[in-house]
Amino acid sequence: MEKIETYEREERAILVGVNTGAEPDFDACMEELEKLAEASQMEVVGVLTQNMPEKHRSLYVGTGKAEEIREAAKALNADIIVFYDSLSPTQLRNLQKEIECPVMDRTALILDIFEKRAESSEAKLQVEAAKLQYLLPRLVGMHEALTRQAGTSGSKSSRGLGEKKLELDKRKINHRLDELRRELKEVAAGRLVKRKKRMESRLPLVSLVGYTNAGKSTLLNAMVDTYMEDDEKKVLEKDMLFATLDTTVRRIDNGSSPVFLLSDTVGFIHNLPHSLIKAFHSTLEEVKEADLLLHVIDFADDQHQAHIKDTLATLTELGAAHIPMIYVYNKADKCMEDIPFKMDENRIYISASKQIGIEELTEMIIDIVFADYQEMDVLIPYQDGAVTSYFIENAEIKKLQYFEEGAAMTVRCHVADRDKYKKYMRDEAGDSDLQPLSLLPPRRNP
Repeated sequence: MEKIETYEREERAILVGVNTGAEPDFDACMEELEKLAEASQMEVVGVLTQNMPEKHRSLYVGTGKAEEIREAAKALNADIIVFYDSLSPTQLRNLQKEIECPVMDRTALILDIFEKRAESSEAKLQVEAAKLQYLLPRLVGMHEALTRQAGTSGSKSSRGLGEKKLELDKRKINHRLDELRRELKEVAAGRLVKRKKRMESRLPLVSLVGYTNAGKSTLLNAMVDTYMEDDEKKVLEKDMLFATLDTTVRRIDNGSSPVFLLSDTVGFIHNLPHSLIKAFHSTLEEVKEADLLLHVIDFADDQHQAHIKDTLATLTELGAAHIPMIYVYNKADKCMEDIPFKMDENRIYISASKQIGIEELTEMIIDIVFADYQEMDVLIPYQDGAVTSYFIENAEIKKLQYFEEGAAMTVRCHVADRDKYKKYMRDEAGDSDLQPLSLLPPRRNP
């Protein structure tokens, strides 16, 4: 029997925003809200805005605008109304009464996108925790039917079934949040073990950061294509906000230059909800452990200067603003003819999708993350083979020969490793008195 594919109908959404003058570019904010709605598989059928000195305390918009929204929802057959700012529980409850249509705010919209994009078990746990934290104070507004009461005295005996159901839901949510915290704590412990192993290996970690949809995943894939040629190591890249959420780490090794790790994680956005930063704290902590940040910028976006500020603000909140950074102006092929263009030691214009400037960027990375690396000559006895393996895995091998006394190597390694293994150091000229194994006479069996 032939399988018939079915598709869910996109929700028809009306977007609403109040311009108080607090946002430098309110129109750009509303355009971004539209992109977020599209990323959540919504069809935007209308946009309504209102200029007010401050948002209405109980309705967010004015009473007249609320009536206009209700009429527009009926006329356009809208399924949901999406508001730009976060709504308080009171505003949420009042708007749903007034508009008579499902309502959500920007935070809930981003949470919805994250829920659809989460792939790993950790990301799913983080999103669920953030969503429950958001839902808890808004249960009354989101489930109005639960607030119906049979009496008005307020005593426990006279509480209606709705209020009992509401309290039950709150207890369930709090219980689930406790479970999620325990599970995430275990995941964080496992991540810490991996991080310690990586630090012991002394492989430099380079983290991709930047505004969502700036091209971080495309850049990671371009690195994989250039140096690894392994399609299985690639990640999803799509022209969509928050296309990927999970942290991905790839070992970049071109065979001739030093090896480093490249990580990609969730992108940032203007006014990224604090609950999401908190929920994804263990994931975003990877950024704090980086030796170098690649700040990927969509140079073709008219708002790229504002996006730079938003990214730097988020990095400051994460405690990662002090880490060395290269500003990677991506999609420069749409604005410039002569690329790659290296402005200085930490600013370069490239095109990740066309793989233009990848080698030049790699050279910049190596110059920075391997600044504390030095060359040394060592002779390692065969009984200390673990040391030989360590250098092969975690250092750049310039020369390797096997002698009867052991493995003679010229390596470029971190200064800490140079100090740690200095007892194996020898003068390279001293290798002349050693006889390679291939030239030794064959041993006789006893």
